[in-house]
Amino acid sequence: MLGKYRIEKRLSSGPRADVYKAYDTIHGARVALKIANPDLVEDNFLDEFRHEARLSSKMEHPNILPVQNACFIDDYFVIAMRLGIETLADRMSRRMSNQLALDYATQAVAAISHAHARKIIHCDVKPENFILFPDNQLRLSDFGFSKIALRTIKASGSGTLGYLAPEQALGRPMFQSDVFALGLVIYQLFSGHLPDYPYKWPMPGYARIRSKLRRRTIAWLHKSLEFRHQDRFRNGVAMEKAFRDIRLKLT
Repeated sequence: MLGKYRIEKRLSSGPRADVYKAYDTIHGARVALKIANPDLVEDNFLDEFRHEARLSSKMEHPNILPVQNACFIDDYFVIAMRLGIETLADRMSRRMSNQLALDYATQAVAAISHAHARKIIHCDVKPENFILFPDNQLRLSDFGFSKIALRTIKASGSGTLGYLAPEQALGRPMFQSDVFALGLVIYQLFSGHLPDYPYKWPMPGYARIRSKLRRRTIAWLHKSLEFRHQDRFRNGVAMEKAFRDIRLKLT
């Protein structure tokens, strides 16, 4: 037991936090609990998280996973969220139709666009942070927590190895960094390959990209993955607008 929560199983582990499946004995519902690494919880952590949580509360959107509760329980900083079915990373390990992949990509872009429109940079866009719910609904999690963790975790190039934009690896995250990371997620979604540094186009798996996506969509993805941040979409809003324009022209 951790407060009112009965821990049932560990879902994932990481340098910033562990995630557990738990049962809320008061509300009678299963939830996902993110329990922060105690080394991250410095004196100003709670104040910063409170600020980020207030910003996140303004992001009511079907593709963003809200925080249900965030508090200290028995000296552990605990974040409670709705329990999904699996992560996008889990789903990507199995076959999926091209239409379903496009649906997930559309929802992921919408989530980043909504956050950027509210001046919030996620800083840790990766398949593990996209949670799937019934009816193939995709929600992006970890707003606030990931941004604060970037400033407190003791590691160079904070973020998740493999999904870091070049400028973020140098400690300068910006809106274009989220665009780049999302581009990597979408490239991996359609190709089955996660591109690696130095991100020279065409990347591994490009043959599968060509077989699944139209020329305009490939050009859109290429722009998202430009090495220089100045050459990418300036933010998720511009990224989503270009994506919508392409899909409208293809229908």
